[in-house]
Amino acid sequence: MSNRLKVVAVSGGLQRPSRTLVLVERVLAALGDAVPVDTHLVDLGQIASSLAGAVHRAQVPSDVEAHIKAIESADLLVVGSPVYRASYTGLFKHLFDLVHHEALFDVPVLLAATGGSDRHALVIDHQLRPLFSFFQARTLPIGVYASEADFNGHAISNPALEERIALAVTRAVPWLHAGRLPDAFAQAATLAA
Repeated sequence: MSNRLKVVAVSGGLQRPSRTLVLVERVLAALGDAVPVDTHLVDLGQIASSLAGAVHRAQVPSDVEAHIKAIESADLLVVGSPVYRASYTGLFKHLFDLVHHEALFDVPVLLAATGGSDRHALVIDHQLRPLFSFFQARTLPIGVYASEADFNGHAISNPALEERIALAVTRAVPWLHAGRLPDAFAQAATLAA
């Protein structure tokens, strides 16, 4: 059995370049610095046209099905969405509508979001947390929100955001053994805490 954590990250940004994708990738990098990980990135901007036409799971193309199966078999999810109309993107929700409703029991989920200003920061607790509560996933205690002011163009420029990412990862590590992780990894996570 592998001692590496299977982390699946979902970036709900549809535009290129994407601050949401930059944030999700930075969280993945911080996780990789803290614990051994294998990562799988689901970039909605890359699969949007294939996903949008699928009403039912049986209609998704094989590449999208592979992403959904990766989500369903993750040891840890990192999910991020830009804020649209005070919530996550519609395609982000559509992707998770296709995930089996029992596939994420006890899976730790680190929540992230980006928005134009700080007034959208509650999207993590008012929109993302309830979505993953439906799946009976374990949403981790600290989410990461970033506004446009935290970036210089599409690069993270605010040290406070870097600190928040580090804090979210540090606080996540003790929770990682609480889900369906391999025993060897659970022991390593406990020792790291």
